[in-house]
Amino acid sequence: MENMSLNEIRESFLKFFESKDHLRMESFPLVPKNDNSLLLINAGMAPLKPYFTGLQTPPSKRVTTCQKCIRTGDIDNVGKTSRHGTFFEMLGNFSFGDYFKEEIIPWAWEYITEVLQIPKEKLYVTIYHEDDEAFEIWSRTTDVDPKRIFRLGKEDNFWEVGVGPGPCGPCSEIHYDRKSELGTITNEADFVKAGEEDRVVEFWNLVFTQFDKDDNGNYIRFKNPNIDTGMGLERIATIMQGVNSIFEVDTIRAILDEVCSIAKVTYGKDRKTDISIRVITDHVRSTTFLISDGVLPSNEGRGYVLRRILRRAARHGRLLGIKNIFLHELCDKVIENSKGAYPELEEKRDYIKKVIKLEEERFTETIDSGMDILKSYIEELESKGEKTLSGEKAFKLYDTYGFPLELTQEIVEEKGLNIDIEGFNAEMDNQRKTARAARGDSSYMGSDDGVLNKIPLEVETEFKGYETLNCEGKVLVLIEGNNFVKALDKGQKGIVLTDKTPFYAEMGGQIGDSGLVLSENFKANVYNCKKNISGKILHFVEVVEGTLKENDIVTLEVDKTKRENICKNHTATHMLHEALKEVLGEHVNQAGSYVDDDRLRFDFTHFAALSEEEITRVENILNREIMKVYNVYTNVMSIDEAKSSGAVALFDDKYKEDVRVVSVGDYSKELCGGTHVNNSGEIGLFKILSETGVAAGIRRIEAITGEKSVKYVEDKNIFLKEISAVLKCGEKDILNKLSSVVATLKEKEKEIQGLKEKLTSGVEDELLNSAKEIKGVKAVTGIVKDVEGDALRNLGDKLRDRLGEGVVVLGSTANGKVQFVAMASKEAVSKGVHCGKIIKEVATVAGGGGGGRPDMAQAGGKLPEKLKEAMDKASLIIETLVK
Repeated sequence: MENMSLNEIRESFLKFFESKDHLRMESFPLVPKNDNSLLLINAGMAPLKPYFTGLQTPPSKRVTTCQKCIRTGDIDNVGKTSRHGTFFEMLGNFSFGDYFKEEIIPWAWEYITEVLQIPKEKLYVTIYHEDDEAFEIWSRTTDVDPKRIFRLGKEDNFWEVGVGPGPCGPCSEIHYDRKSELGTITNEADFVKAGEEDRVVEFWNLVFTQFDKDDNGNYIRFKNPNIDTGMGLERIATIMQGVNSIFEVDTIRAILDEVCSIAKVTYGKDRKTDISIRVITDHVRSTTFLISDGVLPSNEGRGYVLRRILRRAARHGRLLGIKNIFLHELCDKVIENSKGAYPELEEKRDYIKKVIKLEEERFTETIDSGMDILKSYIEELESKGEKTLSGEKAFKLYDTYGFPLELTQEIVEEKGLNIDIEGFNAEMDNQRKTARAARGDSSYMGSDDGVLNKIPLEVETEFKGYETLNCEGKVLVLIEGNNFVKALDKGQKGIVLTDKTPFYAEMGGQIGDSGLVLSENFKANVYNCKKNISGKILHFVEVVEGTLKENDIVTLEVDKTKRENICKNHTATHMLHEALKEVLGEHVNQAGSYVDDDRLRFDFTHFAALSEEEITRVENILNREIMKVYNVYTNVMSIDEAKSSGAVALFDDKYKEDVRVVSVGDYSKELCGGTHVNNSGEIGLFKILSETGVAAGIRRIEAITGEKSVKYVEDKNIFLKEISAVLKCGEKDILNKLSSVVATLKEKEKEIQGLKEKLTSGVEDELLNSAKEIKGVKAVTGIVKDVEGDALRNLGDKLRDRLGEGVVVLGSTANGKVQFVAMASKEAVSKGVHCGKIIKEVATVAGGGGGGRPDMAQAGGKLPEKLKEAMDKASLIIETLVK
C-alpha cells in the first residue's frame, strides 16, 4: 500500500472515474445555490439534488466530484477527538439513471485494491441485510471473500431522508481493519463490536438509490435507479498514510505544526493543549474556505456559523498563550496546501486574510470586556452556590459582546457550570420577531414541492430577447394558483409558459421584464418574469381581456422603455466594476448586484468607506468611458476560453459548455446572461447616489443613468435656484452667504445665552432665599420658566455650590415640555438623600420618568399643568429619605 498524499488521493480518485466516462465537475461553493433547505453544503451529493430529483438535467449522466463540505453538528467534539472536524472533502461518483450496482461494485473494488493497493485482507464489506442482489454482485464480480461480507440492518445500511417520502435505497459500505493482525472477523456481532472499538473504520459508502418511498411508506422501485457514493478524503488519507487521526494527515499536519510554531508548544504532550491545537487547525480550514466562497461574519445564518468558528479558534489561540491576532497569517498554510485543487483560494488570498484580520480585531476589542463580564457572572454564581447561568445573561454576552452562545457554554462548562438554554432561546426569539428570516423552509428532496417544480422537463422555451422585444409564441403550460389549468379567464392571475419569448427572466441581479401577451381575442399584462429551479421561463400575468387557452398562438411584447432603462443600468454595472478596480485596486470583486429600470445597486469587496474624492474619481472615469461610445458586443465561448480571455466572472454556471461574454469595447469584459445597450453612449450620464457598508468587507454603491440621472441633476439645479432666491444671492455666492448667516446665528446664540445667564443669576438669589431645612438638611425646591437643558443643569450646579451642604430640586417648562433636575452635596447624600429616587417620583407626577445617581439626576415630563403638584411633592420625598 503506497503512502499517498491527500492531494494525490483526490486526483487519483477523480482520474479513475474519468477513465470510466465520468464528467469531472469542480466542487460547488459551500453556499448552496437554489436550495433554501440547506444553510451550507454538508455532503457530496447535496448540490446535485436537482439532478437526482429530475428538476434539472445533469451535464452528464455520469459525474465525479470532490466536494467541499461544512458540518457543525459535532463542533463541541472538534479538538476533543481525533476524527471530528467542521470542514472536510467528500469524494464521490454519481449516476443519474445510467449505471447501477453491476458497474459500481467492481469499480469500487478495482479502485481500492488496484489503484490504492489496499491489501484485501484488511477490507470488509457490509450490505443491507435484504439486499441479495448486492451480495450476488460482490461475490461474482470481485474477488472479495464472501465471508468478509456482513449483512447489517436498516440503521446501518439503508439511506433515506428521515421518515418522510422521497428517494431512498440500500447501501454497501467498505471498511478498513486497522488491526488485521488480530485475526479475521467471522461474524456480524464481532464486526459491529470492532467498529465500536474503532478497530474497523468505514471509509466508502455506496448508496443504491433504487426506491421512491410514497406517503404511505411503500417502497416503489425506480425504473432508472441512481448511484450516489461518498468517501471522506481525510479519512481515506489516514488509512493511506498509516496515521490514526485526521490531524496527522499531511496537509492538515502542516497547519497543525504551524499552530505549534506560533504558540511555541509541542503537540502530544498535554491533553488541553492538544484540544486547542486541533480546534485551531480545523477551524482555520473552515474559515478560509467559507470566506473564499463568499460568506462573511455576521450574527445570523451562514455568517453566524463563520463568526462562531472563527471566534472559537481565536479564543483557543488565547488559551495557548498567543497574545496577538494570528489566524489571518495561519490561513496561508491552508491556501498553500489546497490551492492546487482550489485555485480560487490563491486568487482571493488577500481578501480572505483581510476579512479574517478584521474579525480577529473586532473580537479582540470585545473579548476582554466580555470575558470580564462573564468572569463576574461566574463568580456571582459560585458565591451563591448556583450552577446555572441565566439565559438573559448569556444573551447579553451574545448580543452586546459578540460572544457566540457556544463559546459562553464552553467557558462555563470548564468551570462545571451550565446555561439556561431555553431562556437564551426565548431572548433570541424575541429579538428575531422583528428580523427577517435568514432563509426559507423549502426543500426539494421530498415528493411534494409545488406546481412550479412539477413542470415537465421536456417543456422548453427559446429566449429571443437578445435580438427582439416581440415575437410569436405557442402557449405550452398554464398555471393558476397551485394547479395546472387549460385556460385563464379575464380577471385571473396566473403563469404562462410559451415555446418562444422575448421576456428576460429575473436572473443575475437583473429584474424580469414586463409587458403584454396578446392575440385578437385576448390581452394580459405580464407583470414579472422569473425562472423555476429547472430553468423554465415563467411569465406572471393578469388577464385583462378575453380567455387564454393552452396551445393558443400569442404575441409577446416587452415594455420597450423599461427594458432600455434596465439595459443602461446593467451595462453601467459592468463598467462600474472596472472603474472601482482602477480607483481602489484589483482586490475589488463583485459581491452582488441588483438592476432594475430605476437604478442600479452594486456590492463589492472593499474594507473602507470611499472618500468623496474617490467617489468623484469613479464617476469621472465612468462618464469619460461612456462618452467614448464603445460598441457593446457578446461572444459565446467555452468556459476555459472565457477565463483565458480575461473575462471577469464568479463562474457560477461553470459546468455549462458555453457561456456568454459581454464586452464594452476594450474597457470591460464579463460573463453575463443579461441584456445590455448596443453602445456605451446610450447610458448617458452616470451618477452615484450613495456609497454605504452592508457587511464586513462589503461596500454598496447605488447609482442612476440615462433620463433618471438627467432628472436628478435638473432637480439639484432647481433646488440651488430656490436656495439662491431664499438667500437673495447668485448661485456662485451661496456658500459665502451661508457662511455669513451661520456666523450671525452663532453671535445671536451667544447673546441669547448671555441673557439667559443674567436672568438665572437673578433667580439664584430668589431661590436661595426660599431654602428650608428638612431634618437638618438644607433644601431648595422651585420652578423656573424657559430654562432647559444645559442651562437648567448649570443653574442646579451653581445653587448646590452656593448652598454648601444640601439638596436642590428644580422644575422647568419650556416649549410645552417639563424638565427636572436634582443636585445634592456629599453630606446630603450621606444623610440619605438620593437624587435618582427624588427625580423618579417627581417626574412620574408630571407624566414622565427618569433617574440617576444619588448626587445628580434629571428627567422629563409631558404634563406642564402638573409641574406645581410635582414640585410640591419634592419636599415630602426628601423628608422620607433623610435618616
